[in-house]
Amino acid sequence: MKKLLLALLMMAATAAAHADSFVKGADIGWLQQMEATGYQFRNKQGGEQDLLQILKDHGINTVRLRTWVNPSDDKASGHNSKDETVAMAVRAQKMGMRVMINFHYSDSWADPQQQRKPAAWAKHDFPQLLNDVYLHTHDVMSALKAAGVTPEWVQVGNETRTGMMYPEGHTDNWPQLAQLFNQGYDAVKAVSPTSKVILHLDRGNDNAWFRTWFDNATANGARYDVIGLSYYPYWLDGRPDYTLSIDDLANNLNDMVARYGKQVMVVEVGGEDSKPQNTYEMLMAVQRKVRAVPGGLGLGVIYWEPQGARSWSHYELSAWGEDGRPTKAMDAFLDSL
Repeated sequence: MKKLLLALLMMAATAAAHADSFVKGADIGWLQQMEATGYQFRNKQGGEQDLLQILKDHGINTVRLRTWVNPSDDKASGHNSKDETVAMAVRAQKMGMRVMINFHYSDSWADPQQQRKPAAWAKHDFPQLLNDVYLHTHDVMSALKAAGVTPEWVQVGNETRTGMMYPEGHTDNWPQLAQLFNQGYDAVKAVSPTSKVILHLDRGNDNAWFRTWFDNATANGARYDVIGLSYYPYWLDGRPDYTLSIDDLANNLNDMVARYGKQVMVVEVGGEDSKPQNTYEMLMAVQRKVRAVPGGLGLGVIYWEPQGARSWSHYELSAWGEDGRPTKAMDAFLDSL
């Protein structure tokens, strides 16, 4: 009887520890621009309040910050420089939040449709590009360290389904792509050995693609600690209803853990701002699936720009209303077990 009781207590303690460490995150790369242009964030009660406090009051414990090399000052497609990233990381840490850094290795957006090299690197040959990646990563990580911030996670590349820094880092040339990833990995670990490096793909429900990609990453010696996934039912071909793809997401999460022995995290998710109840239900389902990954290897879920209100960003997948307040969708981070 005593052994059974002890086992139950240990299981409860493990579950509680996992619950406390489960990532409930927000990518807030637009925040500084929104504040600079006078956008007023309001809490549930309608009072004007610091966004980070509003997020924290909704259960958010982690921020994700994209980092560009030499960005412009464009309102929607600029900023996110090294100095701005450090300032936001310090601000989040002071709020008791955990930090993820997301290196795009570009001067602006990087995703499967656009993986442009920074303008300053455009004419560099491949050996120079390897050095560029290492030095830039090391520089940003060192600035964070000097400011007293140790990111728990660092992404080397963003949604790199077809590679990064085209054409040299395209998946058409996996040996070179793996070298670029490893330069980022080595630079992160040189400054911050405890930070976990993430490799990140979109379409987190597509197991066949993930297997092909990570099989190639493994065969070419790419080094990483965590598999990051994006999951946007809205963008899936003819399948905007999350109930049609949520089980595929779960199966892929479980398969990644079993096949590669890595932790997994949904580092981007989003739903329609005009359907907050549906987005709430989707977020609840995604969190349940990540929590159910065996061995506690499902780390958490991060909403991409929940505060990026359509009235400011023209982005339809935020979790913010026209009244400047969080929608019902954000309650999912409070209501999930």
